[in-house]
Amino acid sequence: MKKTKISLVASFLIATNLYSQTTLEEISITSATKSEQKLRDVTANVDVITAQEIEDRKFKTVSEALQTIPGIQVSPSGGIGQQTSLFLRGMDSHRTLVLIDGVRYNDITSPNGTANFEHLMINDIERIEVIKGAQSSIWGADASAGVINIITKSAKDGTHGNATVEYGRYNSKTAKANISHKDKNFDAKLSATRVDTDGFSAKVPKDEKLSKYEDDGYENTTANLKLGYNFDENNRVSTSYEIIDTKVDYDNFPDDKASQAKTKTYLANLTYENKNDIALTKVYTNYTDIKREYSFGEYEGNVEEYGVNTSIDYLNSSNLTIGGDYKKFETKKDVLDEYNNKGIFITNTNKFFDDNTIFTQALRYDKYSDFENKTTGKIGIKQYIIDELNVSSNYGTGYNVPTISQLFGQWGANPDLNPEKTKSYDLGIEYKGLSITYFNNKVENMIDWVTIPQSWDGAYNNIEGKSKIKGVEIAYKNYITQDVLLNFNYTNLSAKNDKDEYLAKRAKNKVGFGVDYYGLKDFHFNVNGEYVGTRYDRIDQQGAKTGNYTIWNAVVDYDINKTFSTYVKLDNIFDKDYQVVDGYATSQRAAYLGLKASF
Repeated sequence: MKKTKISLVASFLIATNLYSQTTLEEISITSATKSEQKLRDVTANVDVITAQEIEDRKFKTVSEALQTIPGIQVSPSGGIGQQTSLFLRGMDSHRTLVLIDGVRYNDITSPNGTANFEHLMINDIERIEVIKGAQSSIWGADASAGVINIITKSAKDGTHGNATVEYGRYNSKTAKANISHKDKNFDAKLSATRVDTDGFSAKVPKDEKLSKYEDDGYENTTANLKLGYNFDENNRVSTSYEIIDTKVDYDNFPDDKASQAKTKTYLANLTYENKNDIALTKVYTNYTDIKREYSFGEYEGNVEEYGVNTSIDYLNSSNLTIGGDYKKFETKKDVLDEYNNKGIFITNTNKFFDDNTIFTQALRYDKYSDFENKTTGKIGIKQYIIDELNVSSNYGTGYNVPTISQLFGQWGANPDLNPEKTKSYDLGIEYKGLSITYFNNKVENMIDWVTIPQSWDGAYNNIEGKSKIKGVEIAYKNYITQDVLLNFNYTNLSAKNDKDEYLAKRAKNKVGFGVDYYGLKDFHFNVNGEYVGTRYDRIDQQGAKTGNYTIWNAVVDYDINKTFSTYVKLDNIFDKDYQVVDGYATSQRAAYLGLKASF
């Protein structure tokens, strides 16, 4: 199966697909409870984008892959490399914790503390886990909407490698290379990606031609190194290091030829694991450092994290995980400030009645140096009625603290901001690949940029009362014949503040669809697309109207032999002229040709 998916209320029944090599018993995820679990046993609402789906769809960026998931809306302000926002179930980017191999990717130097999605290229990714709903009881603040964990591939037995080159419209060039080696005691993997494109103008007035304005180019060099050593069958040490080095031309106004931004991101991890007959214990340290440079100023910040957790299996089918962590957040330029957070957590999973009833609980206590301490919790239950039918439900609380920039930055700072508090729940049912999920989030003291009427000026404020964000996700994915895979999803969203005013930049309706055909030897064909309904640039359905468009794309790939394969990817087949963010351009019809060699 090319994409495995579980909704909060129901897990995707891969077992019903007679032509799949993958089953729920084989796929594990780590983000739901901070311990490895079989997908079948996870009560949380989870979407997993697998390596096979990434390969089949030829995604270039993580944002492109995430846009295919029900409940997610991605909003880029221009082409590749331009600032990109993400709404997870109607909650914007800074409420979603983003991890790369478990290391925080959220940018402490940015005003909202959001992740820089625009710089996440795809190469050598094993899977992308998306955990929906409040996850603060596991991960702490910044996870009140959910968690996105990007997990890169590890070395497999022997020596392996591959290289890919791609060329396409806007003089876009992509090169990828990966090499790995693994023996009994030692494993190593190195991957590198280079993206270089002339791009197109980021800022273009609506209904005007792209060709009238200058190109906004983008360069990205990403490298990832993973090393591991097994002292014996019970003790292992591993480390990872990733650097993302980018340069992008951006627009403050149409035809802006001078503005440029450079970003360097460093992510590092060191982990020691001990496994015995009783428990699996991990002791780790993570480090994130981000530097951003503009013509008007420089920004730098880092996050240091130290933690330990122990996972214990008991009573044959139950698991208990306990742990603690310490995080220090520091900004070193523009605004000089820091705060720290100490947290302890416990999660427990029990299975009853021949493992057909799964019950999960989580509790976390966070102590902040600068904010009110907070206890958050989560419970979830999943019931398999028959193998093809299950129902599930989750309830959790979340907590988001203001960022340093929101409190003390140059633009719109408000030192009187209070943390947000979130309550979320969902209900779902799934049968043979069809899932229906209802979700409901209530956010108290939501932090948002409040614009002064008839002006672009504003400041960060707590929105009074409780903002209510709810909706329904419907998804279907299964083989309708031995060679045809059908994928469809629909999201209906209602996102309002306590005054019943609709929140800005969120479409009420989104549809995703795709068909894969595998009937010809060595060939794979895919046609996919999306419909995004109307949305407004300002609160209460005010300001510019965007959305209300349908985009079609296609991929054809061919395995030449065991070593070489090639593909053609066509985006925006019908050359639709549309805008995701008011005043910012999107790609016209674009074709890309790639060649891959593997050994």
